[in-house]
Amino acid sequence: MPLDLARHVDRVLGTDGFFERHCEHVRRARRAGHASYFEHVLEMERRAKSIEEWCPSLFPGLLQTAAYARAVVQATHPLALDDEVEPKVSARIARAAIFEEDHHTPSYWVILHESLLVDPILAGRQMAEQLDRVVELTERRRIVPQILLRTSGPHPFMVGTAMLLTFADAPPLVYTESLHSGVTIDDPALVEEYRKSYYRLRAVALSPEASLARIKAAAEDYRHGEQPDRPE
Repeated sequence: MPLDLARHVDRVLGTDGFFERHCEHVRRARRAGHASYFEHVLEMERRAKSIEEWCPSLFPGLLQTAAYARAVVQATHPLALDDEVEPKVSARIARAAIFEEDHHTPSYWVILHESLLVDPILAGRQMAEQLDRVVELTERRRIVPQILLRTSGPHPFMVGTAMLLTFADAPPLVYTESLHSGVTIDDPALVEEYRKSYYRLRAVALSPEASLARIKAAAEDYRHGEQPDRPE
């Protein structure tokens, strides 16, 4: 329940802040398992009108399966115990709830590097499941993926990641992340530069239709114990 609606319900029903308090409990539960610098991004994702993302080395958190998220968390925190790893995994999976909220599902466009398809970090069947997740969200028209080929040559985003967010009632933002830190950029001129670079990147990537076919083919290869082709 949105916070303003919870407050309205409390006023109408005279429930002394009951619904507002429970909204806060839900927000805290969502934030659990995330790095402190990422907490505000969770709220931004839920409020966003559109999200455009570039992830050159990992499937984005919004698209990860539990197995993929677990592999990433364990690689980042190799000494973490299971009771430290699993909350982080659950938190990543919970973010994908935005794709199930019909009343407020942001449009989501993602550009993925081809290496994500041909350099797996999971065993074959689990890798197929990760790709199937992307296919499923695409075919339900929740996301639009594009694949940037290895052979595409120099491009604007050879360094760094980017999440570009627009809102119905606020200026656009860019969030960029490195290993143990993240930065939100709100300077209008800089946000515009990121947007121009993203559009150039989109222009050199495969079309959404060709990208989906490429993802499906890679999933089938992994499902049958084969390695997808690695174009030179």
